[in-house]
Amino acid sequence: MSIGRDFIGPFQLLRLIRAGTSTQVWEALRTGGDERIALKVLMKNFRKDKYEIQQLKHEATVGADLDHENVIKIFGYHNDQGFPLISMQLFYAKNLKIAMRENHAEMYPNVSVIIRKCALGLKHMHDKGWIHCDVKPDNFLADAETNVKLIDFSIGVREKKKGGIGKLFGSGRPKSIRGTRSYMAPEQIRRKNPGAPADIYGLGCVIFELLSGKTPYSANSPDELLTKHLSATIPSLEAYSDATKEFADLVRRMLTKDPAKRIQTMDDFLHEFDRIQMFRPGKRPEGFRKK
Repeated sequence: MSIGRDFIGPFQLLRLIRAGTSTQVWEALRTGGDERIALKVLMKNFRKDKYEIQQLKHEATVGADLDHENVIKIFGYHNDQGFPLISMQLFYAKNLKIAMRENHAEMYPNVSVIIRKCALGLKHMHDKGWIHCDVKPDNFLADAETNVKLIDFSIGVREKKKGGIGKLFGSGRPKSIRGTRSYMAPEQIRRKNPGAPADIYGLGCVIFELLSGKTPYSANSPDELLTKHLSATIPSLEAYSDATKEFADLVRRMLTKDPAKRIQTMDDFLHEFDRIQMFRPGKRPEGFRKK
């Protein structure tokens, strides 16, 4: 497809934003309108793949319930001319993983604001009855004004009090656990019912990385990494950053192995987050913003 001339149904493709394994994200215009939107489109080899199509439909279903300034807005699922896609809000920003890699020092004074907005986006999702299940820096977009958007609801699940893993992890091709190993809660690794504490664990991993520059655990193999999430000693954020003991303890309780002993809700997290100091005296970055 040549940029600027191609259409998918009513959408004119303007610019390729990024490409993944099975999808591309394009900046686009709807015919007859002037609002720029984003399209998540299945790539050629996956356009007839029933599982990939179902994933797009599922993301649109989850997104239809969500409407919050810290969550990307999904407009709907479309299948025009054999191109399965979802249309969504266009947000010009890098994800936190890229932002940390490219200019961590510039982002660092705003880390408290960013964390709070990440938590607010997840709280909205939980309030609507959904668990994200893939909380990681890559799934938060943040711009230079510290506007933050939670993205990618493709493996989100309805929060369930009871029930087996079959409905939670869906049917179809994947037989393995779903999520991202560096940020995955122990109960997800064990293929148990994920609730809000699973996303709290993932956010704890994100916060650890934002402050220390490293994920809580690293390993030489995928299996070893999962084992560390299940049984390794929780590392101290205080030892790897300028965090206060109180804030390091908050993150430690987000990373507790047993979900029943973990911080239970984003409201609980935000209540504590808002009342404690993040950095030790004299260690706050220049220009630090609390909210």
